[in-house]
Amino acid sequence: EKEKTEMHDSKEDPRMFQKGRPEYRSLSYDKFESVDTLTLEEGDSILHSVAICKGRQSPGTLTGYFCKLSRLPAEQHTALVSEPRFNTLCRYAVKNIRLFSTSDLIDILKACIRLVVPPTHPLLNACENEFCRRVWDMNLDQLLLVADCWRCLERSVPSYLSILFSYANMHWKDLTLPQFVQLVYIIGEGRRSPADLTQKVESMILKYLDAFTLEEVGAICLGLFKSLSGISDHVMRKIADRVSLQMEDMSTYALVNVLKMLRYTRMDHLPLLKELGKVIPAQIPTINIQGIMHITLTCSSLHYFDEGIMAAVAMSLPPKVTYCRSKDAAKFLWSFGCLDYEPPNEEEFYSSLIEQMHRKLHEFRKFPEHLLTALLGLAFVKRFPEELIDYALRDEFVQKTRGSKYELKKDLFTLSKSVEIECPSYQGSRLPPQLYQEMLEMVLNFAEQEIYVRPEIVEATSLLESVLGGPEYVKNHMILPHTRSSDLEVHLAMDGQPIPFNLKDPIADKKLKDIGVSLTDDLMTQLITGRCNSQSPMDVENEARTPGQEGGEEAQTPRAGDRAALSGGALITDARLQVEPKSGRCLEALTLNQQPRRVKLAIQVSNRNHYCYCSKRLLGLHCLKRRQLQQLGYVVVELPFWEWFPLLKRTRLEKLSYLHYKVFDPAL
Repeated sequence: EKEKTEMHDSKEDPRMFQKGRPEYRSLSYDKFESVDTLTLEEGDSILHSVAICKGRQSPGTLTGYFCKLSRLPAEQHTALVSEPRFNTLCRYAVKNIRLFSTSDLIDILKACIRLVVPPTHPLLNACENEFCRRVWDMNLDQLLLVADCWRCLERSVPSYLSILFSYANMHWKDLTLPQFVQLVYIIGEGRRSPADLTQKVESMILKYLDAFTLEEVGAICLGLFKSLSGISDHVMRKIADRVSLQMEDMSTYALVNVLKMLRYTRMDHLPLLKELGKVIPAQIPTINIQGIMHITLTCSSLHYFDEGIMAAVAMSLPPKVTYCRSKDAAKFLWSFGCLDYEPPNEEEFYSSLIEQMHRKLHEFRKFPEHLLTALLGLAFVKRFPEELIDYALRDEFVQKTRGSKYELKKDLFTLSKSVEIECPSYQGSRLPPQLYQEMLEMVLNFAEQEIYVRPEIVEATSLLESVLGGPEYVKNHMILPHTRSSDLEVHLAMDGQPIPFNLKDPIADKKLKDIGVSLTDDLMTQLITGRCNSQSPMDVENEARTPGQEGGEEAQTPRAGDRAALSGGALITDARLQVEPKSGRCLEALTLNQQPRRVKLAIQVSNRNHYCYCSKRLLGLHCLKRRQLQQLGYVVVELPFWEWFPLLKRTRLEKLSYLHYKVFDPAL
């Protein structure tokens, strides 16, 4: 019984709506229609007649043969289809295909469904060509029934569907409610959306919305979802309005299909989501694993956190975990990580899913995106199963990701760099340096076009420059490029004074004038050779302090490699030292490695997409980022969107005051 509950029939489940109205009998094939069984002797007699008559039978007689033979016991069907006399019958039908009436041809298709004739069989080729030729002489019920038969035969018929959609477009005003729902079902099963029908489909949904059964609402959403049909927010909101009022009366399957479309359109329909939190937790134990996965994925995709739903999912999952496909396990882990939720049974929950990932490793070879999805979800909540990570970062697996229909480089980048920061003892596979560089360039190019230029970030950067004393005191960049969001980096001395560090080549002269390093023989030797004659690094550092940094700060000894890098700059003698470095490395060595101890701030200009919907709960990726920044010695300071965005409309003085408080308040 449990096995039966967990099994999802991808062919029959989407057709459940057809049981709701008698009209669907003329529009669809009924797999469960009772037929009288034919005996083996009767079947053999028919095949004998085929052999001796040599095609002289009428089309009606041939149709009768197909229908009768399809009533043989199911265990005889495979043998029948490979029987030479049955193939002779098929050849006679193909030869006389144009002599059959349309209803006879439909009966032959139904017989082929019962006999499980292979979708590439020559008889079906001939039938498809003939139906395409006859489309304009058939009525809409027949056209939809034939399309349904092709679906049951699992035969792809894009040409037939294209003509069907053109016919429906011309007769749109005549469509009845059942014909419309069946058409949307066919559109979904064909996995293509006719662009010229989009507006008409929307208007028809609005016309019949109150008259649809709840199963039909689910069928329409599934058809739109499978065909990737766009739908306006207005129409989706109307559907969600109705579902939110009748959710308790809806089958789980129909509800899950509505949630799929809600997810696809990214519709933040709060009444529906709140009702989901009331209705679904009690039902979770009775829902199959794929249904639970889609409910969980809807919450995470919409960034909607409901602890009741998530806790119910977590408690019900371990006993069912062996029914998880690789996709299901991945989506569960992603969803819990995305919402940064560790349930009360977290150890049992996570260990059961990780064990299932090991069992499904063969599936990850075919669907590499699922393994990366799962591992990122685990990384968000600081879990790093090293065996699976080692497998995911091997050259062989990385090559498989290149063949995926998804862009997986960013996920590989995020995973690999996270392991580097958070798992210092990890000894497994790592990505090659050239791949890192390729990923880094891709992420940085995106950031320059899409992230650094966002108005709230540009405004914060400009105002911080005013607060701190210039562009050298703040840097708008990604400290951790693998986390795909920007930081405003600021350095403060231990006495709270800002330290210049954003020293780029075009303005290097100005920056080094401000530093004010005395030009001594020993410093010249150090710059040229990487060594100091008589001074220790501490002595050089004390001379290299900027005005306002005198005092008892703790020094940091520069690394030997950084000291050696100092030999690359051209020197200009003056009362103050001025350097024009070739690469900027000597400048960094002077200003960073020979500076006293400092506080490095990573200022986050957050937005709504960093948080769960309608809450101040940070999403998993941003929890990971802040955790890693802290591990690298940064103090994370946030300009939360609920404070900063309203301030953007206020006076410059108010914004400056706010930023000054954020940077310099010791309590922060």
